[in-house]
Amino acid sequence: MAGALSHIRVLDLSRVLAGPWCGQNLADLGADVIKVERPGTGDESRTWGPPWVKDGQGGDTRDSTYFTSTNRNKRSITVDIAKPEGQALVRELAAGVDVLIENFKVGDLKRYGLGYADIRAINPGIIYCSVTGFGQDGPSAQRPGYDFIFQGEGGLMSITGERDDLPGGGPEKVGIAVTDILSGLNSTVAILAALEHRHISGRGQYIDTALMDNIVAFGANQIVGYFATGQVPRRYGNAHPNLAPYGVFRTGDGHMIVACGNQGQWERFCSAIGRSELPGDARFRDIPGRNAHRPVLTEEIERTLMAHTTAHWMALLQAADVPNGPINNYQQVFEHPQVVHRKLRVDMKHARGGTTSTVASPLRLSETPVEYRRAPPVLGQHTVEILSEVLGKNPAEIERLKQGGIV
Repeated sequence: MAGALSHIRVLDLSRVLAGPWCGQNLADLGADVIKVERPGTGDESRTWGPPWVKDGQGGDTRDSTYFTSTNRNKRSITVDIAKPEGQALVRELAAGVDVLIENFKVGDLKRYGLGYADIRAINPGIIYCSVTGFGQDGPSAQRPGYDFIFQGEGGLMSITGERDDLPGGGPEKVGIAVTDILSGLNSTVAILAALEHRHISGRGQYIDTALMDNIVAFGANQIVGYFATGQVPRRYGNAHPNLAPYGVFRTGDGHMIVACGNQGQWERFCSAIGRSELPGDARFRDIPGRNAHRPVLTEEIERTLMAHTTAHWMALLQAADVPNGPINNYQQVFEHPQVVHRKLRVDMKHARGGTTSTVASPLRLSETPVEYRRAPPVLGQHTVEILSEVLGKNPAEIERLKQGGIV
């Protein structure tokens, strides 16, 4: 069965994470994604190692696992867009695609004759998606920035981390580049919407994705509370601002998460751990009381949980239908029976030999399932293939482009 987007061709001029994540989503759904890279160096995230992908002899390929995580199912062509003939080559490619993704600084591609207006003139139906830090307009539009910057400036770090008055307190970033991933995901949503609109209207359109917009929107459930009350949200560490017990608790051999989201779960939790008297305590009878007396409640719970292992309590709480779980490292994640069952590790043959492993797409479609067709490409792996099959270049033309340093 062909992928849901097997009729779509994408020109991916992006690099690092946000744009490539969007391109990989489309590629996983079946689109033919052509990744355009700089000759000699390629996407700079190829060099963001170690760790590196291994070749067939166990040596380093010098392609980073960072790059590998976000460029599956794509074809790589090298083109020097700083040269007029390279720009012309990209325009040739753009004339025959449905979608173009780019994350250059505002105005950079326009200088090369590759801006939206330039491409729309030769391909009116194109969906052109620009991913930048602050968007295409406004006082900060020209500023560069990485995920870390936006986690801070966009407010996420103000609510992430332990309280300032506690040991280790202070702002923390999320361990994953969440702003980039969100921007890639939302760019994918916007592109799919634009393709559907084109299906109805016949018209392409421009998509302006800003990392700043995405990380601010991500905080909506906290921000709307601020709009309503005027109270600025703050850091709670692993605690929930509105619920207790709902956080991380020490056990006899480590930590576990307990999440009581309603009164029934709270009462079943107490019964399961042998503390049936706690719901009758006036301090802990309802959610406002438990929030108000959170420190002493945590102390009471941990005093009990530390008597046995995490596995012991998980078994009891699962039997009582109380949400709970361990805190796994990634080795433990990929030993988890559910993760194994869902086949979340995907091993693929690498072009330089050996096997490269990637994380499966979470997109599960019954009629057009994701297929893992191509391992993340080595730099320029498909240059000749694309020039000949997509653009119809003959061997002499391709050799001339190589000799001229265009590809």
